Amino acid sequence: MNTVRRGAAALAAAAAAVVLGTGAAFPAAAAPSPTPSTGTLPAGLYGTKDPTYDGVWRQSLAFLAQRGTGFQPADQAVSWLLGQQCEDGSFASYRADVSKPCDEKTMRDTNATAVAVQALRAVRGQAAAPSAIDKAVKAGSDWLRTVQNKDGGWGYGVGGPSDANSTSVVIGALAAIGVRPGSFTSAEGRSPYDALLTFALPCSDKEGAGAFAYQPDKTGKLLANADATAAATLAGLGKSVVATKASPQQQPACTDLSKPTVGRAALNGASYLSKALAKTGHLTLPPMPGATDTTEQPDIGNTADAVVALAAAGATKEAEPALTWLEKNSAAWAKEGGPAAYAQLILAARSTETDPRRFGTTDLVEQLNATGPAPKAPDTSASSTDDESGFDVWWIIGIGTLLAVGTGFFVSGRKK
Repeated sequence: MNTVRRGAAALAAAAAAVVLGTGAAFPAAAAPSPTPSTGTLPAGLYGTKDPTYDGVWRQSLAFLAQRGTGFQPADQAVSWLLGQQCEDGSFASYRADVSKPCDEKTMRDTNATAVAVQALRAVRGQAAAPSAIDKAVKAGSDWLRTVQNKDGGWGYGVGGPSDANSTSVVIGALAAIGVRPGSFTSAEGRSPYDALLTFALPCSDKEGAGAFAYQPDKTGKLLANADATAAATLAGLGKSVVATKASPQQQPACTDLSKPTVGRAALNGASYLSKALAKTGHLTLPPMPGATDTTEQPDIGNTADAVVALAAAGATKEAEPALTWLEKNSAAWAKEGGPAAYAQLILAARSTETDPRRFGTTDLVEQLNATGPAPKAPDTSASSTDDESGFDVWWIIGIGTLLAVGTGFFVSGRKK
């Protein structure tokens, strides 16, 4: 979920996306948001770097992390995100000038739309205008249905082939807003889970047993991808990046069923991640094509995502060494990455019931909150409702009986 990969994804998607609809629905402010080239970023936006490829993404992750720690984003920040939405319900990665309606040149982004829908639903409880948020959430989910591929999944850009990451982001968002992903079918009757299963590698695969591929390669072969596996593991369990530790705890194992199920595939994905992390305590990035230095570098962002996925699968024990590694090695990366990076680490800590305020030597919550408008302090009053104090209880009620997977394991419930 890191910013670098978001930027690369946006550049790739821009060349092939098919755009739909026109118009802008929710005004963010009277004046248009200035472009990054002016040196002045929009009021209400988290982070100080160019938001062209990740503005909506980082804002949404910041909201989810803040709600997970009890804070409510500032009204100004919520208004900024609402103002990014197009009239048809979609979101682009970032719209510099929201005074201009979305048109055929607006590069709509399924990932940004899904995560924005989830984030807006999470902040509804204490928002100044919950009805506006309800409208935005419905419009966003309705738009996602209109651009769903025949196989039941989604690509990064509209009309692009489905990929495991984009499909997983949408599944998590649907579950978070109370929509059963399995019922969210294409005109051909295919669900997002149908699409997700097409990316799952069998346990017999020597190099990627249980993993998920991002997409088939040019020959149709599936190649293990840790990034896609972390995302698809969560989605297969009916969860998203806000997932918390599952019970009972178990050691993940790879098991092929005669009739594949998405839940079993998710647990197989957890098995792959646990083995990948066991080698060094973290995932690694392959060398860039053509690079003279072929040394593999730590992949901090996807290591954090893998921690969440393992915790959600009931494999917190297997996730703990990676979390310890992150506590010791992520500070400089998070400072450079900004709000999205801090949010990823907060969500990883939260998934294992680790205090994000004491993450190694860093208070992740303080660092995140300092990247944008000061959020509202947690409401600890006795009269506070579940929806106002956070989204954890709502999440459990909304999708607590979504699906059973594997051998009786019951569960609730981005980027290339």
